[in-house]
Amino acid sequence: MNSEQKNINVNSQPIANIFNNPSQNPDEVGEPPTAGRTEPASIDDIKFDTKPMDLIKYLQQYIIGQDNAIEVLATKICTHFHRMQLERQNPHMGRIVGNVKSNILLIGPTGVGKTYLVRLIAQKLNVPFVKGDATKFSETGYVGGDVEDLVRELVYQVNGNIKLAEHGIIYIDEIDKIASSAGGSGPDVSRSGVQRNLLKLMEETEVDLKVPHDLASQMEAVMETQRTGKASRKKINTHNILFVMSGAFTDLPPIIARRMQKGGMGFTGDDMTGASKVDFLLNRLHSQDMIEYGFESEFIGRLPVVSFLNELDEDGLFGILKNPYSSVIAGKVRDFEAYGITLTFDDEALRLIAREAHHYKIGARGLVRVMERLLMPFERTLPSVGVTHLNVTAEIYHDSEQVLKTLIPQHALEQFSADFTARTGIKIDFSPSVREKIATLTGSMNGDIVGYLTNALKDYEYGLKLAGKESFTVTTAVLSNPADYLSKLIKANYSGEKLEEGNPEE
Repeated sequence: MNSEQKNINVNSQPIANIFNNPSQNPDEVGEPPTAGRTEPASIDDIKFDTKPMDLIKYLQQYIIGQDNAIEVLATKICTHFHRMQLERQNPHMGRIVGNVKSNILLIGPTGVGKTYLVRLIAQKLNVPFVKGDATKFSETGYVGGDVEDLVRELVYQVNGNIKLAEHGIIYIDEIDKIASSAGGSGPDVSRSGVQRNLLKLMEETEVDLKVPHDLASQMEAVMETQRTGKASRKKINTHNILFVMSGAFTDLPPIIARRMQKGGMGFTGDDMTGASKVDFLLNRLHSQDMIEYGFESEFIGRLPVVSFLNELDEDGLFGILKNPYSSVIAGKVRDFEAYGITLTFDDEALRLIAREAHHYKIGARGLVRVMERLLMPFERTLPSVGVTHLNVTAEIYHDSEQVLKTLIPQHALEQFSADFTARTGIKIDFSPSVREKIATLTGSMNGDIVGYLTNALKDYEYGLKLAGKESFTVTTAVLSNPADYLSKLIKANYSGEKLEEGNPEE
């Protein structure tokens, strides 16, 4: 189509021909809140005084269907910081010999909110926070990362404030991936070593902030020695750093089941669904199950608090979408808002999205996947055609491409009508037949339709005033021969004769 063509082609037929042939059959698309938050600059910025119930209520605004995990984490983490504050304000109390810090292990399938939950807590308490992936570490640090890098990262996060970093939270995901194989073979040479290195951090140790094999650290140390005459060793103590670890542990329930059967408990689980069976088994977890899984007893001993997160069912996923704090919905609303488009959702559409996402078995991540698939055609097209509002309905879920094909031409008609009324003061509308035929213009761009109507009805801006019209409906008869119809309309007005306008529905 060249720049001189004014008509839009449908099946190689000009748009005007559709209206000239009325008998033609028409052709039948995840972050935690940061508002009001400032990064801690000193220990005094940490909210040591947060009570467990206050934190629980806060977390329940954002996390759906995980009340047990919320209660456990909120209680133990609040107690951890209250206790630190007590010892900080009463240095004469000293330390309790043999005390085990309340490090936490979270067990739950992917996409249920483990990371999100811990991030929310860290932000609410305003404490330094670092997240790591257990699969990225090796025993020596030469093949993978060094576990001590997590501690150094805490110091980096707070601009070198060591005292503040010593009150932080380190979260390590996929901890189940560093369990050693029962047979002692496979790519797990360093897994036990990583466990031992983490064990030292979870207990209490001092981590040197200057990495020996880091050239930049060595040069900094040389320059400091030249400047001060002595070399200082900056270290961070991990005594008060709280460690939270998580993993899916998909092979753990069968281990628990075998132990229970050997113990004569008579467990069969035949009357349980998959989810309830897993919940039943995990709530009977013993340390020996974790040891059989591949963890050293000392490592498990330093994780005294264990909590479980449930797999999200359809209702849970729907609850996430309906939650006013939902990051899934808020993220897509923000995406469209960036183009000046208001995005809203019907409950029926949200239910269908939740139902499909549940089939993926990846928790809330499934919601994001479905949402992206569903809205991608609209996100790609609507910014170019001037649409300012999209309401996601069940119709869009079932046939997004067909809705998109209809939405663009209908928006073009609304835009043309609004512009025409603004210029002339005459309200102009389009008959259902015209709207239906416009909707068959698949692949047409908004500007082309508006351009066609502007060209076809250009004389109507003045002509309708001559015809004494305050409102006017464009029918197929009008668009079949716009000039002839306008001429008859004006003559009828001056002669006092009534023009046979035909069925306004056509």
